[in-house]
Amino acid sequence: MATKGSSQPRARKFADETRTGLVRRARKMDRILQETYPDAHCELDFQNPFQLLVATVLSAQTTDVRVNLTTPGLFAKYPTPEDMAAANPEDLEQILRPTGFFRAKTKSVLGLSSALVDRFGGEVPRKLDDLVKLPGVGRKTANVVLGNAFGVPGITVDTHFGRLVRRFGWTDETEPEKVETVVAGLFPRKDWTMLSHRLIWHGRRICHARRPACGACPLAKLCPSYGTGPVDHDEAAKLVKTGPPPKTT
Repeated sequence: MATKGSSQPRARKFADETRTGLVRRARKMDRILQETYPDAHCELDFQNPFQLLVATVLSAQTTDVRVNLTTPGLFAKYPTPEDMAAANPEDLEQILRPTGFFRAKTKSVLGLSSALVDRFGGEVPRKLDDLVKLPGVGRKTANVVLGNAFGVPGITVDTHFGRLVRRFGWTDETEPEKVETVVAGLFPRKDWTMLSHRLIWHGRRICHARRPACGACPLAKLCPSYGTGPVDHDEAAKLVKTGPPPKTT
């Protein structure tokens, strides 16, 4: 029996799991997460695909909350790709400084804005192959934009997502693109975007990197990593975090 704060290896009842068993368990876990986080959504504020693209690039190595505090001023001054492509780099750096790595991010948003103007008529492309060719845009960012701005299903493998799918025993892969491929094979394509949101929400709120709140986790009975964090409910409940306040209209 696990004790408070103890760690334990992959539970025996999952060690010999068949492919069919894994698919069933993974989908059951997602159904539980759907009940747990019925309002799961992208936590970056945006009004159009360009804003989401830029906000996602800025979210690297910082929080969505910090990005949401920065982007209103950014988009008020540079509302379109044309405006941002023509921005003074020093002015952009001052706006983006709070997000960290601001020089690299300035270079990326200037580059992607110029590329949108020069190659796509100022419009954000709707294809992954085109998006990943933009400066500072990888598959993770591209899938965020496709899934949330255009309704094209995609799996967003950020640090939370990767950590959780390995803890859940869905895959042992560590490279984001391989993780994406494996997990995509466990779920219907139509579910990919919302699956990403739910896992990211769970990673931010309960399944933390250092001390997951195992004793307060709705997935405890289905998780081979149960016991990585405190299993006592009251102790675990103290680790549960709530999300940012609801958006106002």
